[in-house]
Amino acid sequence: MSSSSFEYDYIVIGGGSGSVSSAKRAAQLYNKKVAIIEGNRWGGTCVNVGCVPKKIMFQAATIYETLLHDSKYYAFDGMDHVTKETVRLDWHKMKDKRDKYITRLNNIYLNGLKNAGIDVFEGWASFVDPHTVSIALDHENEQDKGTPNKTKTITGDKILIATGGKPMVPAGDSSDGILENTITSDGFFELDQQPKKVVVVGAGYISVELAGVLNALGSETHLVLRKHKALRSFDEEISDFLDGEMVKQGIIIHRNTNGVAKVTKDEATGLKTVLTVSGETIEGADVVLMAPGRVPNVDGLQLQAAGVAQDPKKQIILVDEYQNTNVPNVFAVGDVCGNVELTPMAIAAGRRLADRIFSTDPQYQNVAKTSYENVPTVVFSHPPIGTCGLTEEEAIAKYGSDNIKIYKSTFVNLYFSMFEMEPSEKPKTLAKLICAGVEEKVVGLQMIGMAADEVMQGFGVAMKMGATKADFDATIAIHPTAAEEIVTMGTWGTSPLYSGAKVSPLMGAPAGEPTLKSKM
Repeated sequence: MSSSSFEYDYIVIGGGSGSVSSAKRAAQLYNKKVAIIEGNRWGGTCVNVGCVPKKIMFQAATIYETLLHDSKYYAFDGMDHVTKETVRLDWHKMKDKRDKYITRLNNIYLNGLKNAGIDVFEGWASFVDPHTVSIALDHENEQDKGTPNKTKTITGDKILIATGGKPMVPAGDSSDGILENTITSDGFFELDQQPKKVVVVGAGYISVELAGVLNALGSETHLVLRKHKALRSFDEEISDFLDGEMVKQGIIIHRNTNGVAKVTKDEATGLKTVLTVSGETIEGADVVLMAPGRVPNVDGLQLQAAGVAQDPKKQIILVDEYQNTNVPNVFAVGDVCGNVELTPMAIAAGRRLADRIFSTDPQYQNVAKTSYENVPTVVFSHPPIGTCGLTEEEAIAKYGSDNIKIYKSTFVNLYFSMFEMEPSEKPKTLAKLICAGVEEKVVGLQMIGMAADEVMQGFGVAMKMGATKADFDATIAIHPTAAEEIVTMGTWGTSPLYSGAKVSPLMGAPAGEPTLKSKM
């Protein structure tokens, strides 16, 4: 039971990954009385319209590419006759299978909360004051039998806001036709049929991923960029590499358009015409998908009633490094804060927050927090991108160009060894190690190409532990893999061996001796 004068020790607003992980931690590990509120499907963006269904579609596209393009090179009989006409994805069937899987995940999330002893409210929350939340119930809840479609008010000692983000809807008026004639990234997962021709608007990872999936599955795909290329905040070589690959794969890129000015619809055919600000016209699109980014999902929360401060421009909830808002005992984690908008980041932040505010252990109490440095992440583009730490440009800004060293490798994955084409034409992988200081600490790892998504996790551990180039050199490569390129860059064994590298005496230098150089 709650030890305070409030009904709950902890009220959690939102049913996504960050909120669920924090709620379950508080209830199961610290025996707190917890309530959680969600008006949409359980699991949040990641489960319903993000990571999970997106990866399923990425995998479908990858399989299609393998069947259509790659299998013939591995001497499978009959594959010379595989064409876009003979092998096509049954989009409707795929959607049905995918939706059933997502529904299963929704129920797993919901049942997990109930099994943890958490009071679950399915409805929409809004603040009354810093300790009171009003819930517009969607339907009858277990805690309120016989009161469907009613409003309930609950109180809590501490409240967490973890309502995530939502697609940004471009500002406009009824004359530009954008709102009524386009869909958002959420709408992509509602499509019942694969579009023959699609226009994707945006330069971020969402637009790049969805454009890659649609193009790989055979849709004529146009990517509309406001400026000259996509993923401009990524390492410049990585974004340039992806740009070249997208062009090679057949994505039609419209550059420096300054955005979309107007979208019209032919009522007879249903086809759309896109007019860009720069004056370009793209006609005959089945679907126009607007993916300019995401914004905090805070509409209706009545944050002003609790006095919670937001960034006046971006509308993100302002928090410190401990996830504290400006209001005591009101916290926020995840995409609603606008800092490293990734599902695992929200999970980690939610758990550490529960540790800090509920644990009596000195190692957690008042000091537990999540680090936002060296967070490995992946873009499921075609080909995929894996990244951890700083870009080359960020490293130069932080350490100075004289204090960093770059190691690079561009290679052909063995998968493409059987492809009957000139080596220069085969798909490539690019990997970069960005090192800082005389000890060559690895401060950035950038990779684009086949398997980059799976490679990055393990190296993220090494970077979190402060690995140097010498540590990477001292690691035996796994052959033949794409990952081995990361531990074999440069002239092998010539990196300075500092005590941080923990080199074994058997490798030619006693562990712990500083400034020794390898002679291997």
